Parts: sequence; C-alpha cells; structure tokens
Amino acid sequence: MGFGIRHPLVYLRIIVILFLVIVFILFLNRQDPRTRFFSKEWINPDDDLTLFTNVTRVNAVVVVLVRNTELYQLLGAMREFEDRWNKKYNYPYVFLNELDFMEEFKNKTSALTNAKTYYGKIPENMWSYPSWINQTKAAESRQDMASRGVIYGGVESYRHMCRFNSGFFFQHELLLPFDYYWRLEPSVKFMCDIDYDPFLFMQKNKLIYGFTISLIEYEETIPTLWNAVKQFIKEYPQHIPENNLMKFISNDNGETYNLCHFWSNFEIGDLNFWRSKPYQDFFNHLDKLGGFFYERWGDAPVHSIAVGLFAQKSQVHFFNDIGYYHLPFQHCPPENEYHNNGRCHCDPKENFDMIWHSCTPKWFTI
Repeated sequence: MGFGIRHPLVYLRIIVILFLVIVFILFLNRQDPRTRFFSKEWINPDDDLTLFTNVTRVNAVVVVLVRNTELYQLLGAMREFEDRWNKKYNYPYVFLNELDFMEEFKNKTSALTNAKTYYGKIPENMWSYPSWINQTKAAESRQDMASRGVIYGGVESYRHMCRFNSGFFFQHELLLPFDYYWRLEPSVKFMCDIDYDPFLFMQKNKLIYGFTISLIEYEETIPTLWNAVKQFIKEYPQHIPENNLMKFISNDNGETYNLCHFWSNFEIGDLNFWRSKPYQDFFNHLDKLGGFFYERWGDAPVHSIAVGLFAQKSQVHFFNDIGYYHLPFQHCPPENEYHNNGRCHCDPKENFDMIWHSCTPKWFTI
C-alpha cells in the first residue's frame, strides 16, 4: 500500500525536475545566444587540418589603401600582420594611393615581406567628382556637417575614399587578376597567431565575406541612405534572394535601417561578389544619388547593406579567432583556448563584441 501511494509521487517529482531542467536550459540558451551560435552555426577553422597543411595558394591578395605620409603607421601594422600570419603564406600585397608612391615607401614596405608587392596609382575617374555632382552643394554639405561636429564631416578626401572603397577598388587593374582579398590598414594590430589560410577557408566553405567587428553607424552621416536602398529594392526585386540577411540590417523587415554594419577596415572577401551585377547595379544606383558627397555615406554601411541584401548567413563568417584592433575598438576572442596556449596576447575583457553599440550579439541571434 505504501509503495502504491509513493510511486506516482516519485514520477511526478521526476517530471517536475525534468521540466525545470528544460526550462533552465532554454533560459540559458535565450540568455546566451553566443553559446548557441558557436555550438550550432560557427565553422571552426581548427577542425579542418588541410587549412594548416595545404601548400596550394588561393588566388588572393592583401590590399592596402594608404598614403605616403602613413608609411610608419603602416609598417607597424604590416610587421604584426607578417609575424602573425603572412610570413607563413607570402600572399602578395597591392598598395593603392591617389598619388604616386615615393621610392622610400616602396623600399621600406617591400623590405618587410618576402611576398610580392605591387604599387598602383588610383585612376582619376575612381577618385574624383562624377559629372552629375554639384560640387558647390557638396562643399556646403561638408561645411554644415563640420559645424555640427559630425565625424569626418568636413573632410573632402574621406568622401572620395569611401566612394572608391564602395565601388572601385575591386576594379583597379592591379586587383583584376585576383579572386579574394584581405583589407589591411595603417595602425591596426593583430593580436593572435593565425596558423591556417583564411583564404582557403573562405574558398572551401563558399564564403563571400568575413568580419571581426560590427557596430552601429553614425546616423547623421547617412540620413537618406536607407530610402535609397528601399528604392533600389523596389526597382531591382530580381536581385534580392530569399533568406537573405535583412534581419541583420533591419529590425522591421526592411522598413528602417537599424544602423548595423560590419567594420570594413577589416574585410576578407570574395572580389567577384563586388564585381557581380547585383552589386554593380546597387553601387551605381547609390552613386547617381550623390550621397557619397552630399552626405557622408561610408563604405562600411554600403558593403554591409549589400551583404545583407544579396547574401545568406551561411556565406558570411565571423572570424572570432583573429584578434584585431583598430582605434578605438578591438575584437579579442574571449574563449580560454585562445589564451592558455599563448596564441593570443589581447585582453578578453576589452573585447568589443558584447558592448551595447556592437551589432555582433545581433549576428548571434539571427
């Protein structure tokens, strides 16, 4: 009799405990989308040994947009880039400048690497005002933005740089032979050893874009950009695939832009994505509207919106294992495995990923 009374109670308790465990697990998953992302979605390069042993090189290049006056800032970045990675692989460099490179620049940068180095001048049509731009209006816009303290608001050359990176770098004659690129900038830092080939990783996994940091854009630099994007979507519906990354760049299914973008000073990408007809139509649409000059449209939101419109999440990679710093933010992998073996020297407490104006938490959840 006693057993008959206790038996259902025991099962009831077990059921209640299991229910609470399930609720707790669901709660943890809801609270920690990063853990869920890395366990279910993220492709770990360390799992593919061929990335570490393959001697075949991808048709890829390191691209650097830089001025002669930035030589020593670049040398520091390039030294770390070589020591952490490229001295193992010797991928070539293409250096681009709107002016001719000085011999000192060529000699000192080529001395830092065993890789081939190429130096190119940007053609005038890629770094000038197109015929449809009202330069008086553009100058007035710069003056207004500067008076309001908008970052780079008064800098004319910054507009040309953003337009070049948005629509032309991949068309430069020195870049045309290549399929993949890694963007390198002066003054950046690389804080983790990279013992595999990210280009081969991109190629094998059919990836088109890779990033380390994502964040909120300054809204005052792009007040009409999203209206231009919505106009493009309406005019070119054939370019917009299903299951794209709209949820990363918009919180309301495309009605407004949430300002999230990949920080494009670090990019590893497929050059043929930018050369594709959808992206070419997209850039030309934006370019005709003049926002690169009348406002201060940056290549980061332009690239990011394009990835959001034309790509699926499986085609974009978060390079969590690459410790990277560009003033004032850094990505430092927080997992102990990257620090206990001496692979990284950055402080994981300074990792930007989960700061309030980072968009990486959103990347984990979409």
